[in-house]
Amino acid sequence: MAGSTERINNGVVTGGVEDAYGEDRATEDQPVTPWAVCIASGHSLLRDPRHNKGLSFTEKERDAHYLRGLLPPVVLSQDLQEKRLLQNVRQFEVPLQRYMALMDLQERNERLFYKLLIDNVEELLPVVYTPTVGEACQKYGSIFRRPQGLYISLKEKGRILEVLRNWPEKSIQVIVVTDGERILGLGDLGCQGMGIPVGKLALYTALGGVRPSACLPITIDVGTNNEDLLKDEFYIGLKQRRATGQEYSELLDEFMTAVRQNYGQKVLVQFEDFANHNAFTLLEKYRENHLVFNDDIQGTAAVVLAGLIASLKSVGGTLADHTFLFFGAGEAGTGIAELVALEISRQAKVSVEEARKKIWLVDSKGLIVTSRNDTLQPFKKRYAHEHEPVKDLLGAVKAIRPTALIGSAGVGRSFTKEVIEAMSSINERPIILALSNPTSQSECTAEQAYTWSQGRAIFGSGSPFDPVKYNDKLFVPAQANNAYIFPGFGLGVVISEAVRVTDDMVLAAAEGLADQVTPEHIDKGLIYPPFSIIRKISASIAARVAAKAYDLGLASQLPRPKDLVKYAESCMYTPVYRSYR
Repeated sequence: MAGSTERINNGVVTGGVEDAYGEDRATEDQPVTPWAVCIASGHSLLRDPRHNKGLSFTEKERDAHYLRGLLPPVVLSQDLQEKRLLQNVRQFEVPLQRYMALMDLQERNERLFYKLLIDNVEELLPVVYTPTVGEACQKYGSIFRRPQGLYISLKEKGRILEVLRNWPEKSIQVIVVTDGERILGLGDLGCQGMGIPVGKLALYTALGGVRPSACLPITIDVGTNNEDLLKDEFYIGLKQRRATGQEYSELLDEFMTAVRQNYGQKVLVQFEDFANHNAFTLLEKYRENHLVFNDDIQGTAAVVLAGLIASLKSVGGTLADHTFLFFGAGEAGTGIAELVALEISRQAKVSVEEARKKIWLVDSKGLIVTSRNDTLQPFKKRYAHEHEPVKDLLGAVKAIRPTALIGSAGVGRSFTKEVIEAMSSINERPIILALSNPTSQSECTAEQAYTWSQGRAIFGSGSPFDPVKYNDKLFVPAQANNAYIFPGFGLGVVISEAVRVTDDMVLAAAEGLADQVTPEHIDKGLIYPPFSIIRKISASIAARVAAKAYDLGLASQLPRPKDLVKYAESCMYTPVYRSYR
């Protein structure tokens, strides 16, 4: 047997059952017969998703671990299991049913789940993440089966370190945390936002190769202002309105302190789907003393900047030669704008203040101009330029005459036919990025962009769209998905053991992604490489990020590897079944 800590009490075998992995599977005083010990050992393999191989356990493994009879007699390869599971998933016509089937698989056979996702990433990415994860979060209370992450609520204030220590894994490298206030374009979903950290970390493993055991999804529950959830008998979170001000700040301070105390200073904390008024504040507050990253601000900015850099391979010139108009001035829009300004500053060797003059923003009240300064939030003021007030997007396009129009306002179908025709009259190849998620919130569809621009638009979107045929030419829409950036970025931070995240590291990630776009991709209208090679892309981005961390003296993994791309690839988790003795 793999191992046991047995003792004899009055003729009865008692003791903890220690399986092949050194994990105690029974309480110390639980009476167990030798037969029960064997069954416990077999069950521990079948019930532990990390070690379960299902019907792939060999004849020798079944005998060694007392699995004989607990499984049907057939032995299937992992590839055949994958083929069967893919067929099963495809039978579901409703995306949410596919999502639930994949989550069930993850909970019972971790390696098969990741192999299925890696090998079929283009097909399954929209299922495990946007847009399906949005619906999953909306219905999370109804579909909840078992906890997939750690829940920290106001009830745990003063005890957060204790709660973190309840998590069974002790070696954590990446934490994705949300407070559920701004889930995708769906608003405040409170505790049900847990689907986002769970989905993000699944992609950290599948696309970036970070070990699943090193990933920790966390939801911080401070209440919700969603009246429907407060009245929902199946809602799984605190039924109270959101805590704000000092109470909120103190809880987040305790959380960040506890994370550092429990896991050290080299665990990456990724903030996810916090509302604007907290997202910027938290990033600025903690970035100097903690290893933090906000995917909505920095990740979105990096993937969009990469798309803009790649677009120049078609339209020509440098970033400094173009004018950018953003529809949306929240955390995503201003985060993208700031990274674009930083890149212009670096390339053109001008100040960031000078670079910002190439960038204009439109919010719900119109074009952001200096005459509005008294009513603007601080992060918007830096983009308030001298200009007459303009109330709507179409007017702003005609007045500013931008090269690129970038939507991040979460206002569906706001890029009207008139707006895109105006962009097309100004530019031979207008850059149209409709970034809002989910699909219903997209500023325009791919078909609308290509049709209204007479096939001349360089189009990218936040949600996936099918290829479009226009005038006998097939256009393949590019998806500006953050999944291009954050898995590789996180891997780069992990392998270099960086102690801080800087803007230069984010720029390095964006440039690394843009470099993966080939002339062949551009010919097809793509400004991002295909997801089919995402792990190769992630390794390249990880190497760029790690190199920058070393250059800045922020890496603590020494000595520096000679070939960072090969080193990144060697560190990536692969979900092939192990052999058990």
